[in-house]
Amino acid sequence: MSRVLVIGCGGVANVAIRKCCQVSEVFSEICIASRTKSKCDALAEALKGKTATKITTAEVDADNVDELINLINSYKPDLVMNIVLPYQDLTIMDACLACGVNYMDTANYEPEDTDDFAWREIYEKRCKEEGFSAYFDYSWQWAYRKKFKEAGLTALLGCGFDPGVTQAYCAYAKKHEFDTIDTIDILDCNGGDHGYPFATNFNPEVNLREVSAPGSYIENKKWVEVPAMSIKREYDFDCVGQKDMYLLHHEELESLALNIPEVKRIRFFMTFGQSYITHMKCLENVGMLSTTPIDFEGNKIVPIKFLKELLPDPASLGPRTRGKTNIGCIFTGKKDGKDKSYYIYNVCDHEECYKEVESQAISYTTGVPAMCGALMLLTKKWDKAGVYNVEEFDPDPFLDALDKYGLPRSENRSPVLVD
Repeated sequence: MSRVLVIGCGGVANVAIRKCCQVSEVFSEICIASRTKSKCDALAEALKGKTATKITTAEVDADNVDELINLINSYKPDLVMNIVLPYQDLTIMDACLACGVNYMDTANYEPEDTDDFAWREIYEKRCKEEGFSAYFDYSWQWAYRKKFKEAGLTALLGCGFDPGVTQAYCAYAKKHEFDTIDTIDILDCNGGDHGYPFATNFNPEVNLREVSAPGSYIENKKWVEVPAMSIKREYDFDCVGQKDMYLLHHEELESLALNIPEVKRIRFFMTFGQSYITHMKCLENVGMLSTTPIDFEGNKIVPIKFLKELLPDPASLGPRTRGKTNIGCIFTGKKDGKDKSYYIYNVCDHEECYKEVESQAISYTTGVPAMCGALMLLTKKWDKAGVYNVEEFDPDPFLDALDKYGLPRSENRSPVLVD
């Protein structure tokens, strides 16, 4: 039995909380906290009488460390699940350290204003040192390793699907399928259709900044940077079919390169339709993806934040989305001296997700791993002090939990490789 504080009440948090409530013997009490308490209250009311988990709600500004500390000290949770925007990762980690509580999140820290001068100075130094210019960078959170270890606390980073499950797939392949891994290709395919001309399947700020950033991958232990969306491949995905996919930078590449050091090449691909790309390019060309505040009729507005308010809320896409997702990893390497390839992946159905938790599959495939990661920490199956990425833990109990709670794995031992 445990008490868990969930910070956030958006689409992913909604799924994670509903899945936690299905395992009430572990998640006996949950406090849902958000800047907008009415959203927390609505979810608590929707779950009333449907779970043995005791649910309470609270209002908190996740940018305010003192507010977070007061809430944590008042509620006294065994774990804080951070399921808000990645901009708040560091403030919540600071609060957990101050209160002596374990921490987890679903995405690595990103400064909110990437055009801020002070941040850009640090950013440019990092680029020069590492030879690439990704918006995503684990160094901010890895800097907390010593603090969490000395405090005897665990911080679990990026426990969604990608990052998250894809890293567990890598750890599983390393443990069970290969002696050495030569290449990893992470493929993220959404074959769903929501019927809108343009919408993002998760937070528009994060999604559009991720897609419009320069692409990068690792080749022979070096970062290779390419223009955004400049590398395209086609792939025939199980249960989805032939799709166009594009190489992006993604945060798990950085940690995988560190934790599986023999890998010669790591790439990340995501599928996009032509309509999405056309809309995104148009918005980028007219400045709507900018994070730099502008003056508009006497007020300061941030273009991408304004755009977010105009686009459909990703949490509203559930009842209208049809089709499936397919996310997984293709490996090449050696086992017992012989060349080998292996593909491990999950297929998830948008409509089935909505029937279960009133969500489309994008939020489901992030929310379920968040619950399963919390389950690992609360049951002490993952138990070591410090700051860790998913692939640094034993993948077996985590993947078994995913199989049980909605994201079963599939395997292909002779996959078609990406050129």
